[in-house]
Amino acid sequence: MRPAVDALSRRFDVRTFSLNDAARSLDDYRPQVSHAIDDARVDSAVICGVSFGGLVALRFAATQPARTRALVLASTPGPGFSLRPRHRIYARLPWLCGPLFLAESPWRLRREIAAAFPDPSQRRAFRRAALATVVRAPLSLSAMGRRALLMGSHDAAADCARVTAPTLVVTGEPSLDYVVPVDGSSAYAQMISGARAAVLERTGHIGTITRPDAFALLVGEFVERAAGNANVEARNPKLGTPDAAA
Repeated sequence: MRPAVDALSRRFDVRTFSLNDAARSLDDYRPQVSHAIDDARVDSAVICGVSFGGLVALRFAATQPARTRALVLASTPGPGFSLRPRHRIYARLPWLCGPLFLAESPWRLRREIAAAFPDPSQRRAFRRAALATVVRAPLSLSAMGRRALLMGSHDAAADCARVTAPTLVVTGEPSLDYVVPVDGSSAYAQMISGARAAVLERTGHIGTITRPDAFALLVGEFVERAAGNANVEARNPKLGTPDAAA
């Protein structure tokens, strides 16, 4: 996530962390989000989650509305998401089957990477950087397996109904995301009251790192607009209607 963090840092004070490998439910991640906000010495923050992290962000926003200034969900598994049968086997036997999942990842991402980097030299540079990241920060196959199983076990729809913060739902193009179905991710824009939807063009699932500047621009414009609406409502509470916030 370093490219996305660096791009967002040009507009925001960004606090991030590695998810707790020992967590057994989405609620186990909530203290990490709270601690990050505490470390920033603020009462609330824009909570941004990518892929599985989007489920963590959604759960936090649903249960901690006072601490959530705005919510950004990027390429997040949609409500009702379920693993493919073979991926369910991978998740339950991570050390045995995890390498198979990793081996097929470049194949699933090849079209997306080609769309984001039309120049072959750029594609090679991106792949080298990704490989270097894996070497520097090895993956935990067991943690990946536990998180994959959590995706289909949580009632995301119930959390959507509890979210009150301005929300931005970012997806890639439907023809390029071979990890999480875009129609599932985009459902959050309909299920969360007043949510906005945006498509990060020429990306699929990993647009936050293939086109980080474009992602940061989307988030920055959304937060500025949300802040502007909040200021108007503060000056005239009668304007705090769905139409005024749209």
